[in-house]
Amino acid sequence: MTDVWSARVEAYRQSPAHAAGVDLDIVVEWAEPAPGVTALDVATGGGHVARRLREAGATVVTADRAPGMQPDVVCPAEELPFADDSFDVVTVRIAPHHFDDVAAAIREMARVSRDRVVIEDTLYESEELERIYLLRDPTHIRCYTEQEWRRFIEGAGLRIEAVETVETRRPLKAWLECVDVPADQADELRDLLADRVDEHGEWGDMKIVIKAKKR
Repeated sequence: MTDVWSARVEAYRQSPAHAAGVDLDIVVEWAEPAPGVTALDVATGGGHVARRLREAGATVVTADRAPGMQPDVVCPAEELPFADDSFDVVTVRIAPHHFDDVAAAIREMARVSRDRVVIEDTLYESEELERIYLLRDPTHIRCYTEQEWRRFIEGAGLRIEAVETVETRRPLKAWLECVDVPADQADELRDLLADRVDEHGEWGDMKIVIKAKKR
């Protein structure tokens, strides 16, 4: 998995859907970046959250299990090599559906945060859509419902302060190309998603953004 993600680094850095959007704006706003604020961006990927937090004056450390993403620290989300209460805020965006153990990752994020954790991920909609995600990208593990997210977060000793769901839309062609889907699978995915694609060739799914505080 690490090698796969290292090979995708430029695609994710250049991806408009990852580099901007209402969902990204919410994550940044809820992280409350400012000069003097310390932040850890988990599974940083293309570094879009980290960039925005730094632009607002925060001091940011990035972590990712893929060395090719060039994070400050190479590590899985489930094993963050930092002391308790190391950062004012910990963020993660559109990555937990790839984690081996989401509950453990959230516990780790809660442990190293001294104040707040901001999480965004794709929201579970149906088993059919889960199969589509997996067909596109074998590193996909699972999306989760809002109820499941609440259990993960509360189980980590955090108190949920805000929740928002957002539809994100992007060109189907770019979504397939981002992970180099083989031609035959791309044709199958176009057929499976035909009823969700608009006249502009875009399709959308739901994201959930959650802000939680240490108790």
